[in-house]
Amino acid sequence: MTARKIVQRGLWFEEYETGVVYAHRPGRTVTEADNVLFTTLTMNTQALHLDAAFAAETQFGERLVNSMFTLSTLVGLSVAQLTQGTIVANLGFSEITFPKPLFHGDTLYAETVVTDLRESRSRPGEGIVTFEHTGRNQHSDVVATAVRKTLVRKRPA
Repeated sequence: MTARKIVQRGLWFEEYETGVVYAHRPGRTVTEADNVLFTTLTMNTQALHLDAAFAAETQFGERLVNSMFTLSTLVGLSVAQLTQGTIVANLGFSEITFPKPLFHGDTLYAETVVTDLRESRSRPGEGIVTFEHTGRNQHSDVVATAVRKTLVRKRPA
């Protein structure tokens, strides 16, 4: 007897509902190595991310996690649950905010609300989904928000 096989995937366009909150788990604890590697790979020489002595003299008292790493991880935490294998493209990001910093050793948790759905007018078999992503640290402080529009496949016939 052949075992039933289930392949993890994101949601088809028809499976999304507006107003639903998707809580993405597990979270991701950010390390110093993550921050330094991302910051240097992206050529961001901001001392707030790389220079511990400089950062110690700022209002934060320590290095901050690169906000682009925070944004990338926030979106990345949603992929397995929402868009793995079903997304066609990211269409754009807007309303990105970083209300509080993320520090080395903090854990980022993500949740997403679907705020809009519409069928594509130019691409049959696909639809546009608008996500509102929120990232919180381990203390439930909001550290990042972003609105993302994506082009998503409809369920195959």
